[in-house]
Amino acid sequence: MTDPDVTDPDPSGPDPARPAGARPAATPQRLDAVLAHPQLAAVAGALCIAFSGILVRESGVSPSTAAVFRCLYALPLLGVLAWLEDRRYGPLERRTIWFSLVAGCFFAADLTFWAHSIEAVGAGLATVLGNLQVVVVGIAAWALYGERPRRSILVALPIVITGVVLIAGVVGANPYGAAPLLGVAAGLVTAFSYAGYLIVVRRGQRDIRRLAGPLFWATLATTVSAALAGVVVGDFDPRPSLPAHAWLAILALTSQVAGYLLINVSLPRLPSVVTSLLLLIQPVVTVFLAMLLLGEDPSPFQLTGVGLVMAGLAVAVLPFERLRGSRVLTTN
Repeated sequence: MTDPDVTDPDPSGPDPARPAGARPAATPQRLDAVLAHPQLAAVAGALCIAFSGILVRESGVSPSTAAVFRCLYALPLLGVLAWLEDRRYGPLERRTIWFSLVAGCFFAADLTFWAHSIEAVGAGLATVLGNLQVVVVGIAAWALYGERPRRSILVALPIVITGVVLIAGVVGANPYGAAPLLGVAAGLVTAFSYAGYLIVVRRGQRDIRRLAGPLFWATLATTVSAALAGVVVGDFDPRPSLPAHAWLAILALTSQVAGYLLINVSLPRLPSVVTSLLLLIQPVVTVFLAMLLLGEDPSPFQLTGVGLVMAGLAVAVLPFERLRGSRVLTTN
């Protein structure tokens, strides 16, 4: 399903996008193989990120500390990859760098509030709540740019809200989590913050071949912003001990580097509906992993809420208007 107009240019000939004076580099054949299979890249990226909540919980560090070191440990590898991109395509546009820095500030809020949500309601439920950005982006685009949201988003909204209410533990007895209502509030802030990150990144990135460069600058801004916020709040620990360092290093390599690079590969190379549906694998997998590995035990009402949220998100991304009147849906 790869669009030939957006894939990496043929390395056998001159690259018209490479500025004069930029040094050519050998074609990274493994990367080209990944670019040729964006569906698999999206699934692999979602699975990498699915372990994020588990690793944050296992590290046992404060929200700000988790956000800072998750990004700090990722910076050296992202820096090398960004340098290789510069050698191949020339310097990154200043406009893209600035947008990436702003996006990183949103991402710092996303990671910090998500970690607070994990503390309050568990890794599985917090990850489901964070994925509400699917609905938030559509509403934000309406408010900021006058883009009328699709009917599917309006249909999904009451379904999602009902699910969130159930996850919050308002209905039923003995909900899971130290503070389910607080966890839901932090999860909603997470979703809005991540929506801001996505909107800014998409406005700033005009060259879809550049994967590591924008992510490096966004990750740098996230590191600095999360550290400053942690110092102000008073929960940042600059010297976490073992085994916290190990868990955070694994988190950095699997999620911040591999996960987001793979997702950035898929985003511009697939229809948005396909990418969105594939990425819904992440919260589902995280819920089951949290139950299996961490012993999290959401109540039946909360699990029903998870099902409603996931159903609502699926409704939000499916183009039902286009499918109306079509009896058979084919994929390739």
